[in-house]
Amino acid sequence: MKIIPLSEGTFTIDKTKLFVPFDDTKDSLHTRSAGSLLVEIQPFVVITSKDILLLDTGLGFEKNGTLQLHQNLMDAGINPSEVTKVLMSHLHKDHAGAVGIEREGLGGRLSLPDATYYLQRTELAFAFQKGFPSFITGELVCLQNSEQVVLLEGNGTIDDYIHYEITGAHSPNHQVFWIKENGETIFYGADDAPQLQQMKHRFAAKYDYNGKKAMELRQQWWEKGEKEKWTFLFYHDVKNAVWSF
Repeated sequence: MKIIPLSEGTFTIDKTKLFVPFDDTKDSLHTRSAGSLLVEIQPFVVITSKDILLLDTGLGFEKNGTLQLHQNLMDAGINPSEVTKVLMSHLHKDHAGAVGIEREGLGGRLSLPDATYYLQRTELAFAFQKGFPSFITGELVCLQNSEQVVLLEGNGTIDDYIHYEITGAHSPNHQVFWIKENGETIFYGADDAPQLQQMKHRFAAKYDYNGKKAMELRQQWWEKGEKEKWTFLFYHDVKNAVWSF
């Protein structure tokens, strides 16, 4: 399997839940508001023998009229129409900002025209119940009543090689994925396992829905991953997007 990180850049985020671009050549974390976290925003493409998979969709920013996600895909040699499956861990705005796209005269539609989107039914309902600032529901409307969307119920398997489990750790309906092919396992923990250092140290985050559970899951995944030689994908890690044992 081939892994392609699609970095959208580094940002700081504080209690306002606004993502502010951060350039380490000229910016200092000390000048940002108290409690600011430094994070990467980084969807992933995984190319398998069956699919071109996209794992989460990023912030949804546009540059010069082009969705950054689309540009990053094209820079990687992938036409957005070639993506076959989109695996959504959850619908927080930094993971789901580019699920859809809106153009004058065309209205809103899903941003990957030939892909099937997979997300938890309970997550979609919760996003509209909870709303702003964690969820931007106007960007998620295109997920409702679409033939391109498969609403999952709990744990299961997609096409015999993508396993998903709902954890309820970072957020109430958050899910994680294992992609297994030819003896190789790629694990994507999204915000349950966002950075390498959180895997190596016991750390319960106050911003998690269930920080203790997230901490315990990270420990379990790390130990099992080391034993079984998993490859980990870290959505928010500034330096370590991919880590293999």
